[in-house]
Amino acid sequence: MQEKKTPTAYEIHPLIKERWSPRAFAETPISETEIKTLLEAGRWAPSSNNLQPWRIIWGLKGTDTYDRIFDCLVEFNQGWVEGAPALMMGAFKKDMKDGEKENFHALHDLGLFMGNVSVQATSMGIAIHQMAGIDFKNARKEFGFPDNFQVATGIAIGRYGGTAETLPEDLQEQETKVTRERKEQADFAFNGNFKK
Repeated sequence: MQEKKTPTAYEIHPLIKERWSPRAFAETPISETEIKTLLEAGRWAPSSNNLQPWRIIWGLKGTDTYDRIFDCLVEFNQGWVEGAPALMMGAFKKDMKDGEKENFHALHDLGLFMGNVSVQATSMGIAIHQMAGIDFKNARKEFGFPDNFQVATGIAIGRYGGTAETLPEDLQEQETKVTRERKEQADFAFNGNFKK
């Protein structure tokens, strides 16, 4: 696994500190049991009113479902994701139980689901890379989602340890960059009023 430096201002849990999103994955397959373990971790994420609005489509490389998810990704993501042993697609139900009103928290809940999946994956030596670059309308049609569902993300799953040379040239430098970067807390967290 490529070492990445995560310069935290405060000490955080190693599973969070070690997690990063590679585009190059080791060739080792991911098993159905491993996928179901990740889904089980996500299953126990909190959700508003316990509605659990997330819906996940998944496929292992070499299967029809994997190919169908792949075909829904934008061309840029298709250019690097072929090495991933598994693909997922995350969607959420946009309305409440009986469709009486919008569930404003559903996307947040899908994010919590994937947060659990991310930590569980890291604990298993598995890497995930979430992608906004997906043809949402095509994905909804391809997998038969009704209108009150929104496809939100694609997810590549594999193991750390891939070789950057397998990626398109423009992504190789980004993959091998050693130090991770994030905004400082002062840029997004305020003990008082909002600041730009």
